[in-house]
Amino acid sequence: MASGKLGNASLEAITNTTVYTVPAGKVATINAGFVNRTSSPITVRMAIAVLATPTDAEYVEYGASIPANGVLERSGIVCGQNEKIVCYASVTGVSVRIFGFEE
Repeated sequence: MASGKLGNASLEAITNTTVYTVPAGKVATINAGFVNRTSSPITVRMAIAVLATPTDAEYVEYGASIPANGVLERSGIVCGQNEKIVCYASVTGVSVRIFGFEE
């Protein structure tokens, strides 16, 4: 059973990035931490998706604003096998870390 850091990325501007995929036969409980490394607000999205390009129904955050040098955290999200955590930022300067455990 994996635990701790499950994935991380420095997000590129206006690009969907798959940060973590739940392995086949596993369930994961995840937390997500977004950090804005810039001196301006940034908008982010996060989806729990079947594919790397999420559908509208798969977003759990959409257009959330992170203030300059700020943090956005989401916790206790349960994901099924093969689901992907797909993240997006309006501009560069956002780090995201997915942490939790698989069982």
